[in-house]
Amino acid sequence: MSSTDSAAPRRTALDALHRSLGATMTDFAGWDMPLRYGSERDEHVAVRTAAGLFDLSHMGEITVTGPEAARLLNHALVGNIASVGPGRARYTMICRADGGILDDLIVYRTADTEYLVVANASNAQVVLDALRERAAGFDAEVRDDRDAYALIAVQGPESPGILKSLTDADLDGLKYYAGLPGTVAGVPALIARTGYTGEDGFELFVKPEHAVQLWQALTEAGRPAGLVPCGLSCRDTLRLEAGMPLYGHELSASLTPFDAGLGRVVKFDKEGDFVGREALTEAAARAESDPPRVLVGLVAEGRRVPRAGYPVVAAGKVIGEVTSGAPSPTLGRPIAMAYVDAAHSAPGTAGVGVDIRGSHEPYEVVPLPFYKRQK
Repeated sequence: MSSTDSAAPRRTALDALHRSLGATMTDFAGWDMPLRYGSERDEHVAVRTAAGLFDLSHMGEITVTGPEAARLLNHALVGNIASVGPGRARYTMICRADGGILDDLIVYRTADTEYLVVANASNAQVVLDALRERAAGFDAEVRDDRDAYALIAVQGPESPGILKSLTDADLDGLKYYAGLPGTVAGVPALIARTGYTGEDGFELFVKPEHAVQLWQALTEAGRPAGLVPCGLSCRDTLRLEAGMPLYGHELSASLTPFDAGLGRVVKFDKEGDFVGREALTEAAARAESDPPRVLVGLVAEGRRVPRAGYPVVAAGKVIGEVTSGAPSPTLGRPIAMAYVDAAHSAPGTAGVGVDIRGSHEPYEVVPLPFYKRQK
């Protein structure tokens, strides 16, 4: 289905396969996506202890190519993309002129003058439009490649072994946040060592017509290691445990990267001007003199689960707001990320609670992430 068809939810190349596996499907950013196949807790635990297989074909791929591709991306994004070496990737953001975050992105340098920009599904069109607008005057082309790729991720401690059985690509030499072209189960792929779960793992960019073949090969190779198919529900609890931000929750157009505690992605020392520089310079200075609310972790003392938008309270006053919350299968207790006043952001701060439908439930302030894998 074309990316421009907005009448019905888009379906990935793996749609029929998900349905054959009994997946519960849900609309996500205009796509029909698997929410879960069985127990989301079991899927979550499989990724933490063995491996999980995800269809991420709803993500937005945009290719930027041409002699001035790096200069364009340095102008359009807040990071220093010109310093990314071939075969490497970088986490960055695209901001408005006023410094507000339009989206967070991963940019892969796939060739000398070619880059693959991967946007969140909900923001792909916004990012594409902004890049095309900002490309004026640069000798570079911005190409909508959303229909050119399917994206399959295998995540978890067993994922390197599973993938090694299907490819002769040098996985041992593939660093975190790097990608290399290779063949997996006979399918040409961009093999990237990236992910959104807090575990080691790989994201495989392939042509849509090869997606089913690759999924089935990974399923067969992974079965002895405990690999299971995983939906968006456990992807959310995995990234929450790993303290990874989600656009629309921890990140939004009303926040600058400095408000989100991610000012490190803004590179003021790169060559040339970039969209939002002036506003972000002011935001950086403001954050120094008047610290914004700080993104913290909260762990429940009880069993009630906090949800996005719930007020965080202390001494009867609202001191912040929950951005994401869920039961944590790994910790065995409800957890949340929240923006709170700097005065209440230190781990162990006493007297902090979440207002859950009028009841102030006690929560412990903890550093992020909640979970960090053993190397």
